[in-house]
Amino acid sequence: MSQLPDIVRDIERVSPEVVAKAATFQAAILADVAGRRGTMSARVAPVHHSMAVAGPAFTVEVRPGDNLMIHAAIALAQPGDVLVIDGKGDQTAALMGTLMLSACKKRGLAGVIVDGAIRDKLELLELDFPVFSAGFNPAGPTKFVPGRINHPISAGGASVNPGDLVVGDADGVVVIEREKAPAMLALADKKVADEAARLDAISRGDTASKWLPAALRAAGVLKEGEEL
Repeated sequence: MSQLPDIVRDIERVSPEVVAKAATFQAAILADVAGRRGTMSARVAPVHHSMAVAGPAFTVEVRPGDNLMIHAAIALAQPGDVLVIDGKGDQTAALMGTLMLSACKKRGLAGVIVDGAIRDKLELLELDFPVFSAGFNPAGPTKFVPGRINHPISAGGASVNPGDLVVGDADGVVVIEREKAPAMLALADKKVADEAARLDAISRGDTASKWLPAALRAAGVLKEGEEL
């Protein structure tokens, strides 16, 4: 079996139609219909709560504190891609700042997700470009340690394969396998409709959760025949 090169240039991406539809849903909706799988740790959060992103993952693996491969990824990624960077959660040095993220925006990328630190927070708030990170640090990175591009990675505790659907908003980031993404969108439509109906019922005074008594009995909190 031949070994993949460190840099994989050609990947199969989730379709633009799926991305456009996915962008209409909250990350929480997609996480629910995906079985509560694929969500990144809460440490990976948007620079500003209004930032949102959806697109195919363009994955990058780096050594902590080194951004050599991120520079290469910016040069190779296509418009609409989301750079998803496995920085090992390291926050001792920033992997990206205004210069690199401005280049990402200029190249038409959909956004950047970094499981690591970044810097230049105030400038990034003005850049109008979706950026998620595990934190901030003013220290700059090194640029000489090899890594990999478009290999399977783990970011924020979630498995990410090149081309997977990535959606992020104020609640965080969810990753859905490329092959499963279209089916998840149909489930998301139903989830949104169900929640709208429930909100309407609540607004009319129906605040009771009808499933709750049975769940409490199953958990042994209520005895059979006992009510709240």
